[in-house]
This record gives sequence, structure tokens and C-alpha cells, in this order.
Amino acid sequence: MNAEFFNALDMLVKEKGIPADYMLEKVEAALISAYKRDKGGNSNVRVVLDLDKKDVKMYQQREIVEEVEDEETQITLEDAKKVSKRYKLGEICESEIKFKNFRRLGAQAAKQVIIQGIREAERGMMIKEYEDKKGEIITAKVQRVDPITGNLSVDTGTSVATLLKSEQIPGEFYQVGDFIKLYVIEVRKDTTKGPIVSLSRTHPGLVKRLFELEVPEIQDGTVIIHNITREAGSRTKIAVESRDENVDPVGACIGARGMRINHIVDELNGEKIDIIKYSEEPSEYIMASLSPAEVSNVIVDDERSCRVYVSADQLSLAIGKEGQNARLAARLTGFKIDIKTANG
Repeated sequence: MNAEFFNALDMLVKEKGIPADYMLEKVEAALISAYKRDKGGNSNVRVVLDLDKKDVKMYQQREIVEEVEDEETQITLEDAKKVSKRYKLGEICESEIKFKNFRRLGAQAAKQVIIQGIREAERGMMIKEYEDKKGEIITAKVQRVDPITGNLSVDTGTSVATLLKSEQIPGEFYQVGDFIKLYVIEVRKDTTKGPIVSLSRTHPGLVKRLFELEVPEIQDGTVIIHNITREAGSRTKIAVESRDENVDPVGACIGARGMRINHIVDELNGEKIDIIKYSEEPSEYIMASLSPAEVSNVIVDDERSCRVYVSADQLSLAIGKEGQNARLAARLTGFKIDIKTANG
């Protein structure tokens, strides 16, 4: 029976990736808890787990006294010497407990403690896994699409997490078996539900990390991303600056024949991306932020507002569909932007 127990424990450790020492501590606690519950809670016991011999033994510990008042915690010297002739008055006598003497209630209690230990370990491992990846991109496999909520269950390789409908790119459709890139926003601890992992396809951080992965000049610090603003599934604006006057930050992000930017756009299913050259000069920065529109002039009224003048044929492009281009430019620069035609 002991060999079967250790074989099952070994399989559990391998399948769950839980350290063997951790599981053995939980098993020890479970057996002690079960025995104490079975005996009314007064007993003192010691568990010996031998991995090499695949053997489990439990010993009841009782004080050797002249007169026994509690049979669960005390034993006479005469009875103790039946266990070992070396025992003396005042010492602790250990006698082996046979597992077959456990009642069903005690065994069930042990099982519940072990199961709880497994859950706690899994939660702890899951929290650590995602905390280490906070602000990073992970690749996950779609496991299930909820037909009612639209939420996705995704397999990250070590655990299953949820991608909420609100964090999915509008217009994207997913099928079971699809592999998708996800941005890890945060992980929160919940005492009842376990760790709650926030994943996203809409977060600006996803675009930022995609550029960092795709553009070597960003990886080595030559090109800096100053800000990103995004309306997922439609348009993103990203402001970049070069620390090397010989490196064009916009060109570095686009890549030869547009290969770098195209890889990112493909990952985002065709989302438009405007790469803006950052400038410390507000008027230049604002002018660039309204790309792809051509701006005639920018007048900065104060620290947070400005007037932008464009030709009549550029007005609708500068504003964008439903005001999107102007709205994203305002978020990117931090300025309130009032767009006017050059002649009015």
C-alpha cells in the first residue's frame, strides 16, 4: 500500500510540477490531522516518510508516568517497557500506529487536507508564473469559447486562464486551437477563487512589447518609445525618439520594405499604426501626431491647448473618422487640439 501511495504521489508531483518536499509536508500534516481528529484531538504523533524505501510510518508519542490520567498522551513505565526496555520514567514513549486502524472519517480528513495543499500549491505557482510575466507577452492556445459571454479559456502551457470579451480586439474571431499573443496586465490574489489573471489583446502594452520584440534598436535602447495611445482593432499612435542622430527612429520601426511594421500589423489583424517622431518642441510633436494628415501650422496657446491649421482637403483626414485621429493625437501629446482650416 505504501508503494502505491508513493507512486501516486510521484505522478502528482510530475503532473502538477509541485515540489516533492512541499507535498510531503502536506501529506505529513494531513496524516497527523486525520489521526488527531479520529482520536479526539489530544494525541501527539510523529510521521516518518521514507522516499527511498517508499514507506510511511506514524508513531504515537506518550509521556511515561507513574499514574495514567489520559491514555492518549500518557503511558505507564510498565507498558512503555513492552515497547522498549530502555524507556525510563519521564521520557516520551513512541509506539507505531497501524494505518489499518484509521476510521473512514480520519482518512477522508487526510484526503481533504492533501487536496487543499495541492490547490494552494497550484495557486502559488500560478501567481508566481504570472507575476514574473507581468507586462510581458505570452502565447496561449484557445481552449474554449464561451458562446454566451464570448470569454475565452486559454491554455498557457502551465495553466488555464481567461481572456474576457472586453479585452479582445473588436472584430477578431477565435476558434479552439488558435494560438494568440496576450499581454499580462496583472495578477490579483483572491482567497475564494484563487489568483485572478488579467490578460489583454487591447492594452497599449501589447503594441509596445511587440515593437520591443520586433525592433532591435528598441531592444538595445537606441530608439525609445515615449508614448502609445490606442483604440484596439482600429488605430494606434506610437511616439518614438532616437538617441543616435544617425538612426531614424521611424524608419527603424518600419524596417526594410516595411517588414517590421507589417509583422506587427499582421499580429493585430490589420490595425493601423502611425509611427510618430517625438519632439521636445510641442508644435513639431503635435504636427507629427496628426499623421497621416499634413498640417500647415500649429499655434500653442498654453501648456495644454493648441490650434492646428490644415488645408481644406486635409481637414477630414486630420480629424479622422468620428474624430479618432484628432482624439488619439490629443492623448499622445497631452494637448487639447483645436483643428481649423488654414483660411478660416
